[in-house]
Parts: sequence; structure tokens; C-alpha cells
Amino acid sequence: MKMPKQGTSKDAIVTQMERYRLADGDAAGSRLFSLVYTTRPDVVEVAKDAYLRFFSENALNPMTFPSLRRFETEVLGMTQELFHAPEGAGGSMSSGGSESLLLAVKTARDWARATRPEIKEPEMLLPITAHPALPKAAHMCGVKIVLVPTRADFTADVEAAKALFTDRTILVVGSAPQYPHAVMDPITDLAALAASRGVLCHVDACFGGFFLPWVEKLGHDVPPWDFRVPGVTSISADLHKYAYTAKGASTIIYRTKALRRHQYFVHADWPGGLFGSPSVLGTRPGGAIAAAWAVMNYLGEEGYLELARQAMSATGKILRGVSETPGLRVLGKPVMSSIAIGTDAAAVPGPTGEGLDLYVLADLMQARGWRVDRGQNPPSLHLTISPAHDALAPKFVEDLRACAREVVDTGVQAQGAAAMYGMLGKLPDRGIVRDALLDFMDGIEAMADTAIDEASRARP
Repeated sequence: MKMPKQGTSKDAIVTQMERYRLADGDAAGSRLFSLVYTTRPDVVEVAKDAYLRFFSENALNPMTFPSLRRFETEVLGMTQELFHAPEGAGGSMSSGGSESLLLAVKTARDWARATRPEIKEPEMLLPITAHPALPKAAHMCGVKIVLVPTRADFTADVEAAKALFTDRTILVVGSAPQYPHAVMDPITDLAALAASRGVLCHVDACFGGFFLPWVEKLGHDVPPWDFRVPGVTSISADLHKYAYTAKGASTIIYRTKALRRHQYFVHADWPGGLFGSPSVLGTRPGGAIAAAWAVMNYLGEEGYLELARQAMSATGKILRGVSETPGLRVLGKPVMSSIAIGTDAAAVPGPTGEGLDLYVLADLMQARGWRVDRGQNPPSLHLTISPAHDALAPKFVEDLRACAREVVDTGVQAQGAAAMYGMLGKLPDRGIVRDALLDFMDGIEAMADTAIDEASRARP
């Protein structure tokens, strides 16, 4: 596409935008189980209104827009209370989980430079189930990742972490919960290991940070994970997930403001003036900050508790449905409104003896309008469950059972995404898989065009 010679009318623009979105996942209809955290329409309207009121504001300079600084300070104050942060804690908002995790790794690296200058090649201990944003952050910050294996229950193996700890280790990371299986890493033990060796411990609660406190208040068993655990030095948690605020908004909280100072970047000698930045971004959209403040105040504790109750109700219905479907089982012991579905080869061996093909099952479910994530090692289907799924859970379970029977009874062959995942997941040379992923990313523009064209033909 080239820049048009003349401007396009608003009506024509809207028509084209709606055509482009024909192939998109149905976020508003709550048929997605990732990427979007669907809640009540009134909550969405509050977020939209607040975002648009501060659509043009930029939080780069808090002296120009003190309202945004006030919003951010109050959001962080509510977050610190929720995470039981001690007096003297400090934090920042960011654009999302990836930025929060990058800030956590950058802070650990710069803390080590200031306090452990003898370490020239810093390392961080990272469970293999940790979010890929952490290896990305380590790559960008020049910190070597040392992968910690998991136990049979998919939680980080603390004994293995102890054996992997070296004099170069500056950071230990655990997830609350980890995304692939929604199980909690043993934060208490990981934090104790870090504290015993005088290093930092970061808890990646980007996924669960704004859900676990309400689950605990509802009486569910939640292992310790926040600042009540000695040795935890920082926590990241995304507002645009289970706090239901506008994208992109996240938080990172430090046990002390002194530790937070290592997150900042300042430049005192720029001819353009004195420059300071609390996070990675320069321009910081005011809308996301204002929307977070508005939604948190709109819902309050009672509102969040009710939404958590609905999400856990939906989770219970789906868990029962999975457990009652031959050939399927839940992996691990999920602690919140997210589950990973695996195969039960003992119940339904499948053509290869490995159980029914989950990737084919995912394709059949997508054909019925449901979109789920595909996991690997072992193969799995991942569901992130929102309050809006409560009403749809019975229909989802009905379709899941029907599709599972179809896979078993008809021997449907893997095509499309199922074939790609099945093939790449079994290749021992992961370098080939990485190259394939790069090729996929190079071709994603053409794939989007094809999807839009096919959707347009189906629904002109």
C-alpha cells in the first residue's frame, strides 16, 4: 500500500477497518481463551472513557501532566497494598509485562554492577516454564540465563536451582503462576535461596498478580508469593490482564525505593536539557494510565471479588468437563482461572499410542469459533479463563467433547496449525525450529492478507 494522494472519508475508513477485522478472533463474544481478558461491558466503557479523556497526554514529563503522575502514584499505592509491600516500597507503571520484566532484569544487572562489581558475566536462574519475555530481557541486558528444570508437577525444581547457583548469579526468578500450566513455582523456597546467597528474587506475577489476591480472599488455597515472603525483592503484575484495564498497562513493585533507583535512566549532559526516564519507553501514553486508575476505583474490592468468583466458577465447569472427557486430562494443579489440557493415553491411546492429537483438537475447536493456545513439551491446550466465560462454559465443554470424539472416531489428520506444531515439536534440532519461526514471522503480513481475503469472501 502507498500513501493515498488524497485523504479518505471517515465512512470509507470505518468500512475498510471493519473488513480487515472480519478474520479476527471474537474478543467481544468471549470465544477467545488468550490475549483478551473479557469482562462486563460497563467496565470496558469506564476504561474507554478514561483512555479517551487522556488520549493526547504524555506521561514522559510528570511536571507537564501532574494528573497522570497522580493517577500512576495512586495505582501503584493500591498495587503495593494488594501485594503486602512494606513501608518504603516503590514502583512504576509500564506498557506491559514484557517491559516490566525487562525493567526487573535491568535493575538486577545494574544493582549487581553497583554492589558486586567483581561479577563481569552475570547470570540469572530461570525456570524453563518462565515467560519468553525473560530470556528476551536477559538477551537485551547482557545477562546469561541458566535454565532450571521443573519437577513432575511442572513447578521449578529448587534442588536443581541450588546446584546451578554460581558466584555469578545475580537474580532468581519464579512465576506466580507460570503461564503454560498455571501452577505456582515454590516462591518461598526460591526466595530463601536468593536471600541466603545475597541476591535478588523477582516474582513474575504478570499473569496472576491482579487475580491471586482475590482468589485467596475467596477462600481458595494460594501458596505464598508476594512481599509477605522474605527474600522477594520485586514483583511484576499486568493491569491489562485480570485488573481489566486498557492495554498496555503493567506494574513493577520493589521492596525498597533504593532498589528501584537502579531501574531509572538519566542523562545529565544532553543539549536538549536534563533527561530522566523511569522505564524503557520515553513517550508514555496517558490513556493507559488514566484507564487503570479509573477501572480500579470503579470496581474496588467488591467488584474484583465478584469478577474473580465468576472466573473461578467458569474454571470449575471447564475443569469438570475436561476430567469427564475420555482422552483428556488437566496438567498439574492450576491455582487460578487458567488450565492446561493434556492427553490421557491410557484412556484413549490414539493412532500412535500417544493419546489423541491435541493440535487437531484445537483446529476443530477453532472451526467452531473457539480459539485456544497450543503448548508443547508435553503437547497441551492452554485456556485463560475470564469472567465472561462463565455463561459460555457449558457450550465450550459440549463442543470440546464433540471435537474430542471426532478426533478419536474419525482419525482426522493434522493440517494447518496442527501439522506445524506436530512436526516442529518433534524436531530434535531446535535451531531448525528457530529458523522456521523466523520464516513464519517474515511471512506473517501475507498470512494476514490471506485471512482477511478469505473472511471477506465468506462474509462480504
